[in-house]
Amino acid sequence: MNVQTKICRKQTGSAYAAADSGLVLHLADRDIRTSRPAFVMGIVNATPDSFWQGSRGGAEHALQLVEEGADILDIGGESSRPGSDYVDSDEEIRRIVPVIREVRRRSSCPISVDTRKLAVMQAAYDEGADIVNDISALEDEPALAEFAAAKKLPVILMHKRGIPAIMQKNTAYDDVFAEVSGYLERRAEFALSCGVDPDRIIVDPGIGFGKDMAANIRLIKDCGQLCGGRFMVLMALSRKTCIGDMTGCPVQERLYGTLAADMVAVQAGASMVRVHDVKAAVDTLHVLSYLS
Repeated sequence: MNVQTKICRKQTGSAYAAADSGLVLHLADRDIRTSRPAFVMGIVNATPDSFWQGSRGGAEHALQLVEEGADILDIGGESSRPGSDYVDSDEEIRRIVPVIREVRRRSSCPISVDTRKLAVMQAAYDEGADIVNDISALEDEPALAEFAAAKKLPVILMHKRGIPAIMQKNTAYDDVFAEVSGYLERRAEFALSCGVDPDRIIVDPGIGFGKDMAANIRLIKDCGQLCGGRFMVLMALSRKTCIGDMTGCPVQERLYGTLAADMVAVQAGASMVRVHDVKAAVDTLHVLSYLS
C-alpha cells in the first residue's frame, strides 16, 4: 500500500467522505482513504491491443504503479477501445488471473477488475480482487450485480452506446448530460435492487464511448452533478481521442492534456481518476490540494 493511502477498518458513512483526513471508499473488508483531492486508479492492461502501449503489462507494471502512488489498480483483460472486439471469458481469465495473483502476493493495493463477465469476476475475486469495473453497467451479465452485493464489492457503472466495435457511429444526443445521468441513475437503481450498498456504487460517464467532442466536454465540465451527486464519480480521460482532438497531439503526446482535463474534472466533483501515468497524476493532485 502506498504511503498516501491509509487503510481504515470499520468506518461508516457514505461511499466517499470529504472529511478532514480526505476521501474514503468502502471495500468489502476495509476502507481506503486518500489525503489527495481524488483517488488515483492506475491502468494495467493485460491485453495485446489496448490503445496506449504504455498501459500494457503484467504484475511488474502494476507494482510500479503502486510505487508511483496508485491508490487502486485497474486490471483488464479485454480491450474496450473504439473498434475493438470482445474476447471470451476463458481468455480474459487467462490474461488477468496470473497478474492479480502476483500483485496480491506482493501488495495489498486494492484491485479493480475491468470486466463485464461474472465468471471473470469470480475468478478475480478468488485471487483477491476488490472492485468490479463494468463498462456495461451490469447490463451484459445482470447476475454480476448479485455477486457484487453478496461479496460487498464496490461496483463502477459506466455509460456507453452499443459495443466498442461500433459505438462511435452513434454519437447524437438531444441532451447528453440528461441522457447519461438518467441512464446511470437507472443502472444504479438496478444495482441497489440487487443488494449492492449505495455507498459502494461509483458512476462513470464513459468519455469517448459513443460521444462526440461536444458531449465529452459537457460531461467533463459537469461530471460532479451526475445522478444528482448521489454517488462517487470516476473519470477516465487518460490519453483518449478527445484529448488528442483538443490538443492536436498523437496518443504518445497527450499526457499534459490529460492532466489538465483530469484537474478540471476533479474540481467539478470527480473523486477518482483512472490514468496511465500515475506519478504525473499524483503530483498534479498534490499541487491542486495546496491551491484549492
